[in-house]
Amino acid sequence: MTHIVTESCIRCKYTDCVDVCPVDCFREGPNMLVIDPDECIDCAVCIPECPVNAIYAEEDVPADQVAFIKLNVELSNAPGWKSITKRKEALPDAEEWKDVTSKLDQLVR
Repeated sequence: MTHIVTESCIRCKYTDCVDVCPVDCFREGPNMLVIDPDECIDCAVCIPECPVNAIYAEEDVPADQVAFIKLNVELSNAPGWKSITKRKEALPDAEEWKDVTSKLDQLVR
């Protein structure tokens, strides 16, 4: 199994999770992070670090977020989505977006 970054990360991109990952499985896009399922060791240390509760074990992904399982695979292999291993500042307007739902149309690939 792997862990999945879901919609809550879009337009926030808090990177607290990156600092605790022992295998550097996070990939960074313009306004979201994803987890490379080929690198994730299912340790779960990232889950409590996410301030917007965007990370789930694959088997615990909410029904309305299941599409993000495939999206994490796709984007973790997409050109330009590079490994991120150190915490960075969240996006400038992250606080405005952290509680917004239905943000998939905001995703920049």
